[in-house]
Amino acid sequence: MSTTPEGATPGFLVWRLSMKWRVAVDRTVAPLGLTHAQYSLVASLHGMHRAGLRPSQRQLADHTGLEPLYVSKLARSLEAAGLVDRTRDPTDPRAVRLSLTEQGAEVTRRAIKVVQGLLEQLVAPLGGLDSQRTKAFKHELTILLDVPLDPPTENMTEQP
Repeated sequence: MSTTPEGATPGFLVWRLSMKWRVAVDRTVAPLGLTHAQYSLVASLHGMHRAGLRPSQRQLADHTGLEPLYVSKLARSLEAAGLVDRTRDPTDPRAVRLSLTEQGAEVTRRAIKVVQGLLEQLVAPLGGLDSQRTKAFKHELTILLDVPLDPPTENMTEQP
């Protein structure tokens, strides 16, 4: 039986699912010394490295959807933990390039494996990772993520 209130809006459901996912990932990667946000950063960095990229903090922020200042803070904490190297870009002194250390790559591979298991649990009711329903769900999420959201231009303090 669902604990979702009847008449819940799509925005509320997206929020609830994102919070459910964040909490589950936090709990899953905590034994590896990571938070959900740190996992998002190192897993994205891992994937970008596999694609032959060595992103700047700004590029990683754009990729993850996290604020650049938050990525910088996360990268510094991951560097202090020995998981990430931060180096100045020789062609742009304002840019900082990120890479996983050997230890960081190992922790990230382990984290990806356990989060993958969590993802399989999440989409099992849709038929699993390779099901048509999961592919359609992913497509719908991609459409929603591509919609630009701008704050309303009207004065929020005015009474209707």
